[in-house]
Amino acid sequence: MSVIYDRVALIGLGLIAGSMAHAMREAGLAREITGYARSAATRETAREIGLCDMVCDSAAEAVAGADLVVLAVPVGVMGTVAAEIAPHLAAGATVTDVGSVKQAVIAAVQPHIPAGVHFVPGHPLAGTEHSGPRSGFASLFRNRWWLLTPLPDSDAGAVDRLGRLITAMGAKMDRMEPAHHDLVLAVTSHAPHLIAYTMVGVADHLSRVADEEVIQYSAAGFRDFTRIAASDPTMWRDVFLHNKEATLDILGRFTEELFMLQRAIRMGDGPQLYDYFTRTRAIRRGIIEAGQDTEAPDFGRSPDAKGQDI
Repeated sequence: MSVIYDRVALIGLGLIAGSMAHAMREAGLAREITGYARSAATRETAREIGLCDMVCDSAAEAVAGADLVVLAVPVGVMGTVAAEIAPHLAAGATVTDVGSVKQAVIAAVQPHIPAGVHFVPGHPLAGTEHSGPRSGFASLFRNRWWLLTPLPDSDAGAVDRLGRLITAMGAKMDRMEPAHHDLVLAVTSHAPHLIAYTMVGVADHLSRVADEEVIQYSAAGFRDFTRIAASDPTMWRDVFLHNKEATLDILGRFTEELFMLQRAIRMGDGPQLYDYFTRTRAIRRGIIEAGQDTEAPDFGRSPDAKGQDI
């Protein structure tokens, strides 16, 4: 593949940025990759493993001369980082992000984007429960969706160029309106994560079941809950605080469904439970048919297992 960007600056050096660095380097998509992380320990680790061509000690230094800047930081600090790098962005550069929420990120970042710089918000639907500069791997985005939510005045050429990078890293790219993105992700990612955190919390507080029993006798379903609940707490705190409306809407609907199932169990309504589980099973089959997972069970999620959608 040919070079798409001369210099890519990664602001934040965790799982997503690290995987982008590996994928771009593997396919030769950038001539140079710079990086910056607020933590000195993270920067030192990134240097030690050669994650970027140059790990900088300031965000300003990292973005200088870059034609693509990727904001891979928690949603809650996107605006602060955008304000910090704004005076140092090169004319004609593209700024994108990888946040799981789009409306709040756009509101926080867009006011700081200088004239002549293109802002194209984005979100790769890929991840694992691991974080940090050592967690990335080149195949994370392979066959995963990467959603772009361009603004009405986004430059078409900048959007297309970023789309070429995304597909060259192995992802499938689509475009979506920001509010619709936030609703879709509340259904497919945000609410399920909150439910997983809750279920693990219930087990932790259930005095009639010992901690050792929960750990030793974990069945497949609970193991998957704990895998999801092991995700980065800072990231998920910010996701819920910045996608309140859509998440609360979906949680309200979830509560209604849960009450219905409670009643069916209490009343011994086997046909209703069977019909409900049959309909929901079809969703799982659709995910497999769409190539977003396999039929093979992988509840242990080995380190080389493909990432989950986030």
